[in-house]
Parts: sequence; structure tokens; C-alpha cells
Amino acid sequence: MHGITETILDVQVPRPLLASLTNWWRFFDVRGRRPEITHIDLHRKYGDVVRLGPNTLSFSNPKALKAIYGLNKGFIKSDFYIVQQSVVKGHRLASLFSTTDNTFHAQFRRCVNSAFAMSALVQYEPFVDNTTKLFLDRTEELFANNPEGCDFTRWLQFYAFDVIGEITYSKRHGFIEKNEDIDGIVDYLGKLFLYVAPIGQIPFLDLLFLKNPIYLKLSQWGLLDSTFPVARFARDRMAERLPELGTGGKPAESTAILPVSDAKTLPLRSPSSPTCSHQAAKEIDDAAKDGVFSDTTSGLVTFHEAQKLQYLDACPAGGVDIGGHFVKGGTIVGCSAWVIHRRPEIFGDDVDEYRPERWLPRDGFDRAEEEKRIKTMDGTMVQFGMGSRTCIGKNISLLEIYKLVPSFLRRFEVELQEPDKEWEIINAWFVKQVYRAKFKNRAIVQPLSEKAAA
Repeated sequence: MHGITETILDVQVPRPLLASLTNWWRFFDVRGRRPEITHIDLHRKYGDVVRLGPNTLSFSNPKALKAIYGLNKGFIKSDFYIVQQSVVKGHRLASLFSTTDNTFHAQFRRCVNSAFAMSALVQYEPFVDNTTKLFLDRTEELFANNPEGCDFTRWLQFYAFDVIGEITYSKRHGFIEKNEDIDGIVDYLGKLFLYVAPIGQIPFLDLLFLKNPIYLKLSQWGLLDSTFPVARFARDRMAERLPELGTGGKPAESTAILPVSDAKTLPLRSPSSPTCSHQAAKEIDDAAKDGVFSDTTSGLVTFHEAQKLQYLDACPAGGVDIGGHFVKGGTIVGCSAWVIHRRPEIFGDDVDEYRPERWLPRDGFDRAEEEKRIKTMDGTMVQFGMGSRTCIGKNISLLEIYKLVPSFLRRFEVELQEPDKEWEIINAWFVKQVYRAKFKNRAIVQPLSEKAAA
């Protein structure tokens, strides 16, 4: 890669030559399943801002996090997320995760936020306990002292799916009981991520493949079924839990039906020139004269009414300051967690080493300063995202991790089956480590006395 610097407004942007010319450079890099290595190397070589495509910038300065991902910043998700939308009977299905519509996302999230709050999830702990106990028993039965070892990544995926089933439907899917990929959904999702990761770099390609308009139209006409397996899987599990859904009956009264909207987002853009501003104001005034707005007193415009303001919707964004750099509107920007989490001034000069002790106060150092250092590291961790798009399943993941890891280590000794073999890492949007592990039974340590137990 040959580094070249160019100016976008006042941003001096180094980049690989091919990245400035075409998104195909990024497509093939992502298709190689280890793009994080490229990102880390580029930022270490070129600095805080690197061009990854003709209209794509990567920021590594933690100050950019709030500018891009902070609440009410006006940014919208790129079309990469559209590629991840499922298809049901020939129609795209926008989800909380895949929608690019900020209004739809906010409405959807409000409906489910309380259910995913940690205070609510703790109430589900007995359900998680049921699955965890079964997971531990099945691990002992199937894999303890087994010389063939265990595909630990896959086994943990089975656990995660059954926990979600227990929480969502009060019924496990059966992954752990059967030690089987139910309906092949785990394998399907793995293949889907291998597709969406590179295709998402050039979203138009999705219209040639999985979301080909002709293919979807034939599905709408009933000539073929384009429904994604993941949507079919969720539908079937719901039908198992609520049989009346499969017979045309009404769902149980306790079932929460979430609102679905097909509205487009009206980006909150500010016309950047007097001429544009005048034209936008004229469009609004003309609409008012035509009786478009129901409110004639306060000036309030409803979301539905705003959809009719075509010129305002087309106004280009003026730009925004990100980490001290002014970037023009319409540019795709983002921060890689891999890169952010390797800032030595935050995480230490040994940032590439696995050293859990970095998260503990150091002996001989000022306690207040150590707590400040750890708080800064915590505040820079973005493994679950940031802002309004923070992973809604974060608390479920934390609940699983904090319960399963110590429970598992109480029961088993864990070793890599091939300790000298490098792990295979597959970074296809989600990151998967491929390795086999061996487990040995441990005697569960008991309290030294009744007093200690109390």
C-alpha cells in the first residue's frame, strides 16, 4: 500500500492509493476476514484519520467517539446495515439492528428498552440458571475427559441460543439437549455474516444477489419463497410458543406486538448556503399555504407532514467537526473498536498483550489516580457500541458472561486441545474464534465452615 495524503476541507487524509479510487479495495480486504489488522496497521502508520474508501473515513482518536456515536448527533446508519435486513415473503424486514431510520429505531427501542434493562433481566436469572445448569451437566456428559475435545465456540453458541429461547419464549430451543444446530441456524448465520461483511462495503451488490428485485417480486407473487432462514426460525419458535398464531387465532393477551413502520427518515440537515436556506423556507411556506400542516399556531410539523418536503430532504449536510477535523456532509465515518482499544495512551504501552491486571489498581500508585485511569479505560470500551445504537442485548450478554464463566471454572479445568496452534479468527462483522478445548472435572470447592458460608 502506498500512502497518499489528500485534503477534504481541512482534513489531511492519508490513505492507501486504491482506497481513494474504489470501494473494491475495502471489499476484498473485508472478504479476507481480518480487516482489523489492516485498520490497526493503517492508523499506526498514518495517524488518527485514514481513508478506507472514496467516501469513507476511519477515526481512531477516542474524542471522535462522542462526535459520531453520541446521542442526538444527527448521524444515520450507512447502507451497510440495509444489507443485513432479512426478507420475508419478498419484503425487506427492518429490525432494531438493521434499520437506518432513526425515527423508527427510536420508536422501536422505546418499546423494548424496559425489557432489556438489567433490572428486568435480573428477574430472568432463574431462566438463565436453568439453561446454565443444563449446559454444565451436558458439558460433563459430552466433553469432560473426552480426548476428542470440544468445538468450544460452537458449544457456547448453542448455550447463547438456548438462553435467548428461555428468556424470550420460556422454552429452550434444544441446542444443548440435542447437541445439535437446530434448523441449521448457527451455520446459516455464520454464512450470512460471511456474505454481509464484504457485500456491505458495496451495498448495491446486494440488489444483484439476495435482494434482487426480480427475485423478491417472484416471492411476493408466491412463485418462490425468499424468506430468510433466520426469519423463518423466529417465526417457527413463536408458533411453538403460541400455537394460536399458526392457526389464524389471536395471540395471547400477554404477547407484546411491536409497532412496525415503513416510514423513511427525514435527516435533520441544515442548508449550508443562503440560497438553499431561502429555497427550503419557500418550500415550507408554500406547503403551509397549501394546508399541508395541521398546526397553524405553534408551527409544529408532524413527521408525516415532513415527508412531503422534498427539497428540505434533499439539502446536503454542511458538515461536522470530528476530533478537531471538519468533515463534509455525506461522508461515511466511523471508529473501529479494534483500533480504539489499542490506544497506548489509554490502555498502556503493552496494549497488544493480554494482561487482565491492567484493569486493577496497581500497588504503589495513588489510589485516586488508578481509579481515574481504570474509569478512562472503561469509558473508551466500545465493544457493545455507543450512544442510541448501543447493542440492546448488552445486558443479556453481561448476564450470561458473569454467570457462566465463574460457574464453568468451578466445574471444569479448561485447556486448549492444541496449545501451540494459532487460533483461527474469522472477522465477518461478528468475530468468531475457531479452536477446540479440553475439559477436566473439578471438585466444587466447599466453604471451610458454616460461618464462612454465611
